[in-house]
Amino acid sequence: MVVAAAVAAPHREPDIGLSVAHWWPAYIGVGSNLDGPRERVVEAMAAIATLPETRFVVASPHYLATPFGPVQQPDFVNAVAGVITQLSMPAFFAAMRELEAALGRVRGGPRWGPRNIDLDLLVFGAERSDAESLRVPHPGIMARNFVLYPLRDVAPELDVPGVGRVRALAERVAAVGIRRLD
Repeated sequence: MVVAAAVAAPHREPDIGLSVAHWWPAYIGVGSNLDGPRERVVEAMAAIATLPETRFVVASPHYLATPFGPVQQPDFVNAVAGVITQLSMPAFFAAMRELEAALGRVRGGPRWGPRNIDLDLLVFGAERSDAESLRVPHPGIMARNFVLYPLRDVAPELDVPGVGRVRALAERVAAVGIRRLD
């Protein structure tokens, strides 16, 4: 008796001319303390919605916060934008930096100094980067109320890779020097 083994042909999806793109969730810290800071934050949020291959999903309320660092300067208006993007993390970061420059950001001033706009990539999916030019999750995320409070408003259950859940992180930082504007 001869037994034939059944060999299944590999499964192939039909080619119908469509490709499935991967969408990455990303969160951007937005801040300003010069030139009408609240208006600059609103302007930046609208501009974020124009990033290539990116969809704007949510904006947090605005917060007024005492500046971080040793430089004497006006208070900041801070918020967080939540988006999804098809760009890779480096490409998204580059597009974000170009946008920041188009909005008038001039780099090279004192560290933690005043600025008309500041865009920080806080979280990009479950990705991590420790490159000198791109650190994700943002290295100061777990200690800064002006980042965690607006992030908690839009993504309280977000698990920041290697850091923890946003809600729990926000509960550990005091509400000193910050108040919600919206």
